Amino acid sequence: MLMPRQKVPKLVLPLLDGGTFDLSGDAAETGTVVCFYRGLHCPICATYLAELEKRTGDFAERGVKTIAVSSDGEERTRAMADKIEAKSLRFGYDLSLSTAKEWGLYISTSRGKTSIGIEEPALFSEPGLFMITPQQTLYYGSVQTMPFVRPHFSELVGALDFAIKNDYPARGEYTGAV
Repeated sequence: MLMPRQKVPKLVLPLLDGGTFDLSGDAAETGTVVCFYRGLHCPICATYLAELEKRTGDFAERGVKTIAVSSDGEERTRAMADKIEAKSLRFGYDLSLSTAKEWGLYISTSRGKTSIGIEEPALFSEPGLFMITPQQTLYYGSVQTMPFVRPHFSELVGALDFAIKNDYPARGEYTGAV
């Protein structure tokens, strides 16, 4: 389990439009929102990423960069970016499942074709949403075992406004005896 205020695992991936994403050098003023999604086969992911695309400018106004990440390869990632008509949202691809596990993501097995007729990969990670500080520590994290009921980006933007204004620390950091 990732711990608030502690360093997160390395995250280095190829970017859809060339270059490499390296979280340690992302240089966002306030932080980076990393949205792990299931892949092209997931219709809920497409809706969710379309919302993140719409909110990427709101995050940027607050000094926050965004990236969507999956274990899909370049071709399927391009298809997802095209599907949601991405213009601002960055896409990283080829996430290894071992890295997904380091981030605390759940791994699922294929059930064949989804409701939209796209084959699921043999193994893939379930969704996770993280806000990472410029020092690569965890500020906010949410992981799911299913594609349903994800955090709303509008609420995260509002929470950022409060956190920035009040210098609100990451919570959930206690690791001692209870």
